Amino acid sequence: MPIYEFECGKCNHRFETLVLSSGDTPSACPECKSKKIGKLISAGSFRPNGIPTGSGGFDAPACAQKGCPSAGSGG
Repeated sequence: MPIYEFECGKCNHRFETLVLSSGDTPSACPECKSKKIGKLISAGSFRPNGIPTGSGGFDAPACAQKGCPSAGSGG
């Protein structure tokens, strides 16, 4: 479900709202009722199946694990 994070430009209150269509966006801050609302860019809480929690699904490259003797040598 698309849940978006918003911030009030007047009181800086942050809140989340379920937005199913463009007409569902909040028209006013739930705290101060100001109409000065901005949509925030927020990190997703998405994790594909099969990837263990905590690893992020990415392993460090071999160079980062053991050191790269040829790093910076240009080839």
